[in-house]
Amino acid sequence: MALCVSVCVAAAAGGADRDTVYQAAPIQSLSVGVYDGFITFADLKKHGDIGLGTFNALDGEMVGVDGAFYQVKNDGTVLKAQDSALTPFAVVTFFDEDLVLEPGGISGLADLTAKIDARLPSKNLFYAVRVDGLFDYVKVRSVPAQEKPYVKLAEAVGRQSVFERSKIRGTVIGFRSPEFAEKINVPGYHFHFISAERDFGGHLLDLRSGALKVRVDSSSALTLIMPESGSYISAELGGDEHRDLKKIE
Repeated sequence: MALCVSVCVAAAAGGADRDTVYQAAPIQSLSVGVYDGFITFADLKKHGDIGLGTFNALDGEMVGVDGAFYQVKNDGTVLKAQDSALTPFAVVTFFDEDLVLEPGGISGLADLTAKIDARLPSKNLFYAVRVDGLFDYVKVRSVPAQEKPYVKLAEAVGRQSVFERSKIRGTVIGFRSPEFAEKINVPGYHFHFISAERDFGGHLLDLRSGALKVRVDSSSALTLIMPESGSYISAELGGDEHRDLKKIE
């Protein structure tokens, strides 16, 4: 069972469903080690065609693009997610571009986010971001499945595997959340990458490119789904673990 909380930022007539970011669990629950999945990918597909997140027991990185969802395992293997698979944390939306950028050369992840920020109408809204093109360099990570008793996310990420590729075509999927949402989602940007061949990807750590196409979709509402059972119910979610997220990112 799950509890749904909808936060309407500026409900647009006739477009609320496609202008909604749909999120399974607050990021704070992942930070403290709540890794038991509670919603299926079949359910997620009803609420978005792009997204990112993880899998039951923190078993790898999830990337959703063009209506398909993929699991990047800790050994670098990329699998198509089964509809019955469960996730403890995911963010999805139906992508409808509101802004298109061609920022030219990108020297790193910080350069990319700065160029996007310079074009956003406000930093107080939620945005989905899609970046397509030929990447000169990509650095990604994936985290191994955890065993109970689960450790906190900062410790689990310490066991990550890091992968690098050069001259690779693919897609970056991400979300930008306002600073005030720091216990709901990663404040600022959170990106995952998937190659065009769907055989390489993970949580994005860095990138470089000569030319990329950046598309941005602003969202007027956030729907947050929370578990009504399991370790989430007794988890201590009022701590400062969320402040480690920027370091982890």
